[in-house]
Amino acid sequence: MKKVEIIIRPFKLEDVKKALTDLDIKGMTVSEVKGFGRQRGHKEVYRGAEYQVDFVAKIKIEIVIGEDRVAQVVDAVVNAARTGQIGDGKIFVSPVEETVRIRTGETGTEAV
Repeated sequence: MKKVEIIIRPFKLEDVKKALTDLDIKGMTVSEVKGFGRQRGHKEVYRGAEYQVDFVAKIKIEIVIGEDRVAQVVDAVVNAARTGQIGDGKIFVSPVEETVRIRTGETGTEAV
């Protein structure tokens, strides 16, 4: 099993959610996060004063899937989230050693 962490622009959440549900992804965890990458934030003007915004608002989606579905999920997310501009986000894939469904005690892929 693999854990896929997806960092995207907030307005792309519905597009990515649709792409994942179209692939029959049963569950996901969505969090509002802040951070910065190469762009190092951005400048904004408020009431005539310019100031630096170091942390940019993003959405983080976490899913756990079988290893055989990773490429399919990554392709779907890239196609749904891409704008072609700096700050589109990142996808991180990491191994999951064990999964346990608390309610039933199921383990492994049955728990996902």
